[in-house]
Amino acid sequence: MSTYREDEQRNLILEDGTVIPEAERVQAEVYSRVVGYLRPVEQWNAGKQAEFADRKVFRPTLDDGRTE
Repeated sequence: MSTYREDEQRNLILEDGTVIPEAERVQAEVYSRVVGYLRPVEQWNAGKQAEFADRKVFRPTLDDGRTE
């Protein structure tokens, strides 16, 4: 997974030095599964959106410490 930082002009600077200008950035649409079907998180009510933001990502580790 890439890491990045944002400069004063809101440009993204990736860990490899690549600069993505603020004008080229677009907001990603995030979907989550709700009772068997996918739905955009943006369409959820405020309470469910806050609950979604509080979720933790679980990544199981293998016996040798690597993640899948």
